[in-house]
Amino acid sequence: MRPLNHVLALAVAMLVAACGGSSDERPRYSAQVVFGDSLADVGTDRVGAVAAAGGGRFTINGDSTAVNPALTGKVWSELIAVQLGLPAPCAAQTGLDGDPALGFSVPVANHPGCFGYAQPGARVTEPIGPRHKLTGSPLGQLTVPVVTQIANHLALSGGRFSGTEVVFVTAGGNDAIFLLDQLAAGATAAGAAAFGNTLVGALAAGATNPAAAAAAIGAALQAELARPGHTDASVVQAAVGAAARQPGNAAVADAAVYGPIVARAQADAQAAGAAHAAANGPAVVAAMARAGAELAELVRNRIVANGANFVVVNNMPDISITPIARPQPPPTQALIGAMVDGFNSALKNGLAGAPKVLQVDLFAFTHDQATNPALYGLTNVVTGACGPNLLGGSSLLCNTSNLKPGDVSHYMFADDAHPTPYEHALVAKFIAQRMATNGWL
Repeated sequence: MRPLNHVLALAVAMLVAACGGSSDERPRYSAQVVFGDSLADVGTDRVGAVAAAGGGRFTINGDSTAVNPALTGKVWSELIAVQLGLPAPCAAQTGLDGDPALGFSVPVANHPGCFGYAQPGARVTEPIGPRHKLTGSPLGQLTVPVVTQIANHLALSGGRFSGTEVVFVTAGGNDAIFLLDQLAAGATAAGAAAFGNTLVGALAAGATNPAAAAAAIGAALQAELARPGHTDASVVQAAVGAAARQPGNAAVADAAVYGPIVARAQADAQAAGAAHAAANGPAVVAAMARAGAELAELVRNRIVANGANFVVVNNMPDISITPIARPQPPPTQALIGAMVDGFNSALKNGLAGAPKVLQVDLFAFTHDQATNPALYGLTNVVTGACGPNLLGGSSLLCNTSNLKPGDVSHYMFADDAHPTPYEHALVAKFIAQRMATNGWL
């Protein structure tokens, strides 16, 4: 046999080998239906400026196998479809609701006959996910949640699954990102308040009338904060300048005087932010557990109960190993771990004993990859492969024209969180092995 020189062909060959026995022994699926998030999305955002830039999926985009056999631009759901002998999956809905000036405002279009409902930014039940316009993102992703994705499919299929399709479900990551962003925003606000209170109070203490001085300093600080383009340094200087103008307080303009005050305010800000995160961390973990339980309920009562016989549910991968999570301080690392565990445990428990459901442990798989990368042919599990682009290095706009220097084809991550095509091939193989073991492939 000639050597395989295309990662897609290699992935398919591995999937076939994983099955064992004749393909006639496995179920013959009529279709592949995919619900979830950017890990399974096949092009919801491939419109407007995103498409024009050669992007559209959260990976290294485009068939660049001529450059390197691993650069297929394929995600795991596409590779599985090949193995099942089904048409390439297509996005059930496309569009963006973002900044028109950037080409991110494209009318929503629904595509009958396309069963790739997974969308970037999608959460389990909440409609506002990461990069939705209401988060302030210029991209304006649709972030239709899984509960609505399922409802949309049922509305188009007479309220039932046929029972002959295979259904894949992958979610949870965007719930974690959104909740972490909220927690970080709250911690930042708490820190900013503490910084301002300490700074204003200490700067005003030497004035002839501390109360009047504090009011003037506070007003100057708020005015500078409201000015577009302000910096931390400019905010401090605005406050110090106002303080020095107060009767009896000229000495505060000396860096030797205001420097320690600023340092104390910064320490108070850090402590306040950490206290906010510690106080609200348990609520975030609980929210993730609820999301996991909600996903289990959707699988049982909206998918299986409506006729699906073959449902593959992937749990959350180990997001603590992603490039965006690795540099976080130990308390944040611990919180991320607890969030993922809360979601995955609730999902597992909610689906325990569920008929017609196969649970795939992507957490254990990705954790082992990060621990033993060489066993999987991975050359880098720490940094992303994509270089700078209009979205700050996001893999949505990543292709071979803006990769980091060198051979990045066997990196685990395309950007700070999403897989490369090579990693998608590994995930596809793992899912197929689990399906084969279950007699489904």
